[in-house]
Amino acid sequence: MTHSRWQLVPSYNGQTFIQGNGSSLLTQLLYNRGITEASQAETFLAADERLTHDPYLLPDMGKAVSRTYQALLRGEKIAVYGDFDADGITASAITVGGLKALGGDPALYIPHRLNEGHGLHASALEQLRRDGVSLVITVDCGVTGYEEVAQAQKAGQDIIVTDHHRLTVEAGSPGVIGKPLLPPALAVVNPHRPGSAYPFAELAGVGVAYKFLQALMGGMGRGKETEQYLDLVALGTVADMVILQGDNRYMVRRGLELINKQCERPGLKELLRQAGLTPGSIDAEGISYNLSPRLNAAGRIDHAMLSYRLLTSSSDEEIQELACRLEQCNDERQKLTTEIFSKAKEIARTQGEDTPIIIVEGENFWSGVTGIVAGRLVQEFSRPAIVVEWGPETCRGSARSIPEFDIISALQGCAGMLEKFGGHPQAAGFSVPTNLMPELRKRLTDMARQKLDGVDLRPQLLIDMELPLGVLDGQVYPQLQKLAPFGKGNPTPTFLSRNTQVVDCRRVGKQGEHLRLKLKAPTSGGQIWQAVGFDLGHLTDETVPTSIDMAYQLGVDNWQGRSRLELHVLDFVTSSR
Repeated sequence: MTHSRWQLVPSYNGQTFIQGNGSSLLTQLLYNRGITEASQAETFLAADERLTHDPYLLPDMGKAVSRTYQALLRGEKIAVYGDFDADGITASAITVGGLKALGGDPALYIPHRLNEGHGLHASALEQLRRDGVSLVITVDCGVTGYEEVAQAQKAGQDIIVTDHHRLTVEAGSPGVIGKPLLPPALAVVNPHRPGSAYPFAELAGVGVAYKFLQALMGGMGRGKETEQYLDLVALGTVADMVILQGDNRYMVRRGLELINKQCERPGLKELLRQAGLTPGSIDAEGISYNLSPRLNAAGRIDHAMLSYRLLTSSSDEEIQELACRLEQCNDERQKLTTEIFSKAKEIARTQGEDTPIIIVEGENFWSGVTGIVAGRLVQEFSRPAIVVEWGPETCRGSARSIPEFDIISALQGCAGMLEKFGGHPQAAGFSVPTNLMPELRKRLTDMARQKLDGVDLRPQLLIDMELPLGVLDGQVYPQLQKLAPFGKGNPTPTFLSRNTQVVDCRRVGKQGEHLRLKLKAPTSGGQIWQAVGFDLGHLTDETVPTSIDMAYQLGVDNWQGRSRLELHVLDFVTSSR
């Protein structure tokens, strides 16, 4: 009914490598995630420190640690230079906290999203130098700041870059990707550097910062102290939507345990309260849909320092004030997003169904929310989308993409036209001279048309296995939770049940945007399952079949303090038999 492509993963036919209850279920789900051996399965399910690696395998880690020790011993003035999203905020918090624990008194600089934009800024580094800062440690930024780093180093200010973004490239011929360009910093700690020996490259910015802190404190025999920061690492890692495998799986699992069992940060406790979350039941999804938007809202509407101060403050009075301001920012962010998305969607519809990439521009497109709007356009139209805030001299764009189109590689192919750019294969940002925007639009459109020619752009719904509704019982959900935390690279398991009987169907939600269903297995006398189809309320304008084949996930309804299993229906069609 949502016109997505269903793809059922082939059944695993090998020998079961998981023992105990739910062995066949877990075996299939692990197989779907690339795990086919008992030893791999045991490590994955344990999600312990065996998933992590020696921080010194990261490039330049030794140089970074040595220079930081030197600065601490000499009493040099150190500054941490962060980014304004949740990843950068949490990376800043743990780096500043770790340096303070080692006797330092670091300054913190986070640029203003709207006035300055992403990345390093020469004027900010120069001001820090005038303030006496001789060592700047970047977190979640810096790897694309070649000129800014060169200027600072030439002025006698050492720069240590810790970042996880892709390196920028030398400008080449149109459509040709040049060689990676490394900023001339004293040290560049980045798992994406060519030749990196670190086995897992998909760390978030806060993950790279945490590895730096592990090396720094571990060298002084205080490595265990870093574990207190894993709650913040979990927040930043989930918020940045990196894959939840390897190091990330361990750090998020352990961080969630800290949040649920201890939650010793007063500001985080208040943030949870504002979001309506209760320690003990918080998972990665709760971070994604409730905490991340609030942490990011400060930088989108006001300044990211609001979120930083909330996470690090110990003053009850200040925390209450900050939490209230953050909630106001989030409300404003939601309002702006709705308004701009409505305008952007109207423009996108005029571009035709055959356009390979959606590029919408507007003078009043608030750059603080253009990334969110681009993401919604991708969901709406199932193709890459770029939302551009038009300016008299410079345009700033936010891009979101689909798995079939690497947007950062596309921008690298246009590097000679751009003032700045950076990001990931499916999320990026850039600035371009306004007079070059038409040429950029044409070049990106040509790239997308060539890359996506013949590609089925309907969204793909990957189904883990067929699971008859009649075999569901109270033991299935606990088995699934052994695979948590869920996210990119380890999605929530999705099942297919055929010939499901629809006992009742009605619209719910403030605008009737959701479906509430009662379902049962085709056999008479079967158990009635409560189900919800989020954002499927529009389907009641059609005749909902009395028998459906449905794709769904298992969830928990915690309404009014009562917990019960329910089915989260993702899509359905009329039963095929």
